Amino acid sequence: MKPDVIVIGAGLAGLCCARRLQEHGLAPLVLEGSDGVGGRVRTDRVDGFLLDRGFQVLLTAYPTARATLDYTALDLRPFHPGALVRWGERFHRVADPWRHPLEAFGTVFGPVGSLADKLRVAALRRHVLRGSLREIFQRPERTTIAALREMGFSDSMVDRFFRPFLGGVLLDPRLETSSHMFEFVFRMFASGDVVLPAWGMGAIPQQLAAGLPAEAVRTGAAVATLAAEGVRLQSGECLSAGAVVVATEGSEAARLLGGQWARGWNATTCVYFAADTSPVDEPILVLNGEGSGPASNLCVPSVVAPSYAPAGAALISVNIPGDVREHESALVDAVRDQLAGWFGAGVNRWRHLRTYRIPHAQPGQAPPVLAQLERPVRVRDNLYACGDHLDTSSIEGAMRSGQRAADAVAYDLERNETRSG
Repeated sequence: MKPDVIVIGAGLAGLCCARRLQEHGLAPLVLEGSDGVGGRVRTDRVDGFLLDRGFQVLLTAYPTARATLDYTALDLRPFHPGALVRWGERFHRVADPWRHPLEAFGTVFGPVGSLADKLRVAALRRHVLRGSLREIFQRPERTTIAALREMGFSDSMVDRFFRPFLGGVLLDPRLETSSHMFEFVFRMFASGDVVLPAWGMGAIPQQLAAGLPAEAVRTGAAVATLAAEGVRLQSGECLSAGAVVVATEGSEAARLLGGQWARGWNATTCVYFAADTSPVDEPILVLNGEGSGPASNLCVPSVVAPSYAPAGAALISVNIPGDVREHESALVDAVRDQLAGWFGAGVNRWRHLRTYRIPHAQPGQAPPVLAQLERPVRVRDNLYACGDHLDTSSIEGAMRSGQRAADAVAYDLERNETRSG
């Protein structure tokens, strides 16, 4: 049966596009070149451990995710709202005083930033929660580091907290990301929980795909070129449809569509270790406030969600933003040396599980690329595009972009049918 719409790519954008097309009464066919759905949001099982492909979390305040996903079925497990910051050979707690007021005293008088910095965080929180999300993207735009300087944050607060924190979230330790994206993300952190699905981040695209008919998703179906009324696969097979949506990441979109669809990339490397015991006993992010060593931040997913590791074991995720060229054995040794200084010689007994080097982890987000919250999804007649490179570089941006593309397709097809009728 001929599909109404071909969607190229089974990442979050493509799957959300297909789901919305189905809601419009259209029959989508999703073509995925790899062996599974999810795109950059996938989870591998290695020796009984669940390894997300790079450090990823879901922010429950994302509006589209909240409206689209079944959070209960995902069995979401929250991180503690705060962080442990390594500085001065000690760990210092930075807690969210609005959620954990009993921890506020230690945060206010801790060495991570001055008392004035803590007051500025409160002002920042009020600022990002003011107005609508759309209004955030209509404010004056500059880099994140420029915005933090204008707000008056001290060098110590920037280097000990914001740099390692945003280095993990925005994959930008240099803080050159647009202030729009920084304010958007900070608002999401302030408005909801930071969570992991009990069975890995890959459970999110799996849930989306499960809402489609089995025959609506084809894996191992890489698209070679676009054709006049459809696509040609690398196998030589040609498929036709009333419309085509390119739901790939920006570099692949540029190959298929021509032009400049990629905004550049933020890269990251994630090193996973297995241990007998966890180095921390709570579900919290650990930040490198010292500025030395490869690791920017660390977490223990199995403390957040025990299903990430076999019984009696711990899974440690070490995150290194940027394009790391160091040989794997040297990188693992450098990470061990750094963390042994944090947690003691027991780190040397941790077993290296896998290293993920992800050069295309997030589309670049330097200003002025986020001057518009929503970029056009129509390319030309019967051809559309979606993905986080057309919106915020986030799970939310990918999902919303996919739905916007589906709405545009449905509108155009209905209008064309009305005209021809």
